[in-house]
Amino acid sequence: MKKIFVLGGTGFLGGHVCEKLTRAGFALTVATRRAVNGRKVQHLPGLTLQEMDVHDKQALEHAVSGHDAVVNLVAILHGNSESFAKAHVTLPKKILAACQANEVRRLVHISALGADALNPENRPSEYLRSKSRGEALLLAAASSLPELDLTIIRPSVIFGADDKFLNLFAKLQAVFPIMPLAGANARFQPVWVEDVALGVVRALQRGVRGGECSETIEACGPNVLTLRELVQMAARLSGAGGSMGRPVIALPDWVGRLQARLMELAPGEPLMSRDNLDSMKVDNIASGTLPGLGEWGIAPAALEPIARHYLGR
Repeated sequence: MKKIFVLGGTGFLGGHVCEKLTRAGFALTVATRRAVNGRKVQHLPGLTLQEMDVHDKQALEHAVSGHDAVVNLVAILHGNSESFAKAHVTLPKKILAACQANEVRRLVHISALGADALNPENRPSEYLRSKSRGEALLLAAASSLPELDLTIIRPSVIFGADDKFLNLFAKLQAVFPIMPLAGANARFQPVWVEDVALGVVRALQRGVRGGECSETIEACGPNVLTLRELVQMAARLSGAGGSMGRPVIALPDWVGRLQARLMELAPGEPLMSRDNLDSMKVDNIASGTLPGLGEWGIAPAALEPIARHYLGR
């Protein structure tokens, strides 16, 4: 049985990844800052929670020892340039060092659709720039280290029963009669969380194809929808505003940025930030130049039938 070290395994995607990996017969060690954060996965057979600070280089190298592969699911959506760099660039660098120190040959890394490892500074947001820089350093390492097999998965926006995307829009529209929306025309290709999690399993089961040092996969669903259409679907499927949903008022860019700035000043994690708006300047859809989930025999699920089931509750 292969032993997998998982970072970010207690989050939304992480919970689904851990479940599928344990069902596939892998033994997992899941790093978490606090054990209480792992309540959703600690019951899974063959899974061990390990309290630690994954940003502690020495602790990470020690924790990775004895494992056959590492899966990195760590990501943040909000923050400043330093926090994005810490999560998306510095941490992958430390993961690489831990893999090298322990002769771990297999690494699966979750990135983001819209990342560009060849031209990181051309990306419109700090989120995408940091994701791109992280990819770039991993790909450079894979090309110079013949013993490292790397898979990068770039998902579009991920949906599922416990997501913070469609559920959030449904809850907002249960309260507000209209929906003022920045970035209303931004396009997405939402992918089901179960399909992305299955992709991680398939990547570990088969290794990098053809003996190459790395592969990059775009994880997208079959439907391309604007943010406006997604918001209206969330209202309609959840019953907010009846069968027609709520009216969506598209905001001019300057108004949207003002709205996002005010949200950033509110306590807690913002619903929307200016960096999020900048990310939406790039359509979140498949490029057509990279393989998709079909490469692993996965037929991505359509959004509406699944969202109808959980939003309708």
